[in-house]
Amino acid sequence: MTERRKVNNMLGLAVLSTVIDRPMHPYEMASLMRARGKDRDMRIKWGSLYTVVRNLEKHGFLEVTDSVRDSAHPERTIYRITDAGREELADWIRDLLATPDREQPKFEAALSVCGVLPPDEVTSLLRRRLDLLETEIAEQREALAESRRDVPRLFLVEAEYDLAIRDAELAWTRSLLDELVSGTFPDLALWRDWHETGRKPSEIAKLAERGATPAEP
Repeated sequence: MTERRKVNNMLGLAVLSTVIDRPMHPYEMASLMRARGKDRDMRIKWGSLYTVVRNLEKHGFLEVTDSVRDSAHPERTIYRITDAGREELADWIRDLLATPDREQPKFEAALSVCGVLPPDEVTSLLRRRLDLLETEIAEQREALAESRRDVPRLFLVEAEYDLAIRDAELAWTRSLLDELVSGTFPDLALWRDWHETGRKPSEIAKLAERGATPAEP
């Protein structure tokens, strides 16, 4: 099991990978990370930036090099990455690349309780999701093709991965929608009858007795 990191916030990874270029103050870090789209690659809470920077300094991954003050801005502390910070960054990247991590997408959470809604409504909502996905993927694919003209692939692999995941989601959602529309989805009649009558089918009652209780409609 991987040892818990002293700074485990993904924003810390973004900070270290940004400040490795040169010393900078937190506001500059945030501006550069936004320009690079790090908030699309990672779950970043910008309000935690200063706390994360201070924690990185506390554990020896960053150090203060200077403070800048001018009439237009309050005093700004300049940080640079330490040798320990470079080692931490490299080790963190190795860990993330090599070790699969079970994430909890919101779509998966919604699917786990979608029985709360009647099947016809779920079908309608999935159609809407499919339309939005197709539009977003088309725009994403166009933007990636544009970037490939002058950006080395090394700096685009995360965009390629995200597009592949979105393509897989699109294909799976379309398949589920096809089953609901064609009526080939198993237990569709049971699901519809549950909502129309309000009576819990015996099959679902048996699941509840075994501790695998589905969401109530």
